[in-house]
Amino acid sequence: MPRPSSTRKIPLWTTSGVPDAQLTFHPFHTDDGLGLSMLRFQRKRASASHQQAAVLVVHGLTTSSDMFIMPEHVNLVTYLLDHGYEDVWTLDTRMSNRFPYDRIEHGWTMDDLALYDFPAALRKLRQEAGDEVRVQAITHCLGAVAFTMALAAGTVTGITSCVANSVALTPRVPSWSAVKLAFFPSLAQYVIGVPYLDPTWSENPFLTRGWLISKLVDLLHTECDVPACHMLSLMWGTGRPALYEHRNLLEVTHRRGGDLYGATSYRYYRHVLAMVRAKHAVKYDRSDPAYAALPNDYLDAAAGLKTPLLLMTGDQNHVFDGSNQACYAELEKTAPGRHELAVIPGYGHQDVFMGKDVHQDVFPTILDFLKRHGS
Repeated sequence: MPRPSSTRKIPLWTTSGVPDAQLTFHPFHTDDGLGLSMLRFQRKRASASHQQAAVLVVHGLTTSSDMFIMPEHVNLVTYLLDHGYEDVWTLDTRMSNRFPYDRIEHGWTMDDLALYDFPAALRKLRQEAGDEVRVQAITHCLGAVAFTMALAAGTVTGITSCVANSVALTPRVPSWSAVKLAFFPSLAQYVIGVPYLDPTWSENPFLTRGWLISKLVDLLHTECDVPACHMLSLMWGTGRPALYEHRNLLEVTHRRGGDLYGATSYRYYRHVLAMVRAKHAVKYDRSDPAYAALPNDYLDAAAGLKTPLLLMTGDQNHVFDGSNQACYAELEKTAPGRHELAVIPGYGHQDVFMGKDVHQDVFPTILDFLKRHGS
């Protein structure tokens, strides 16, 4: 059987989805000694007369900048550039599949992103774009959780507005997902003996543990013939499929799931479980002095949050079902009218950025919010 690398229709980690912009690569490091990076897309207009502004775009766990620059449909970066935003940055955090970090049994949680990744990224962005730059953020999944945690904790400041898709400070999951969060990480790590979960396990050698797990999961998911799609439904959410609605994806997008999503070890799952049990974002380890600068309870800390949030979600979200609705209700108690809720009909968790028609169905909602809260 040919390996996927020999049958790829879209190259791995391609930037061809944004062909008409100046692209620069910006590596930086965090205070805990980790190398990360950002891609910067610029399109200058001769008649530009407005204040300097930038948009920072943040992926979720095991995805990357690639989800915002996909060449098979009108992607988010191109859409923003086409609609007046001339300086767009895509950040690859320590959760990105462009790095090998999630294939080791690390001890990182979303606290690390709030304390280290985002402050370092904003320092680098402002170093390159100027301290006076106005920054708006578009964030997704656990990237949205961690970024709103950073806003609540005050480790990130000066953000003009922020879009948080699918989930923010009040994670909620379906019942079966809660069962998986409670038991599967320990089962996989300590009983089965796999240090991480990987949607591409079907490509592993015959009869290896990963290959066998993938084949077992295939038996439980008959909704399509893409093994990576089945594994993703095991890794996140509840449903067939769980991450998205099949009808919203181009088939080429559906079939390259193993490229667009990567592996992850288990500490992030355990942090999500702690939040689900608490019903809001909390620090993972209150006893560790390395995280003393962070609040124990991020929702309480968010009471003084001045940055307007657009809490966005698909109405078919089977990963963090009802999370942003709950977050909106909580934030309304302390800052009525400051934040907004947008529920996108017919969309799930991931397809709000990866769907074939998102430039018509989703991106106008984001653009409207950014333009109304851009100064």
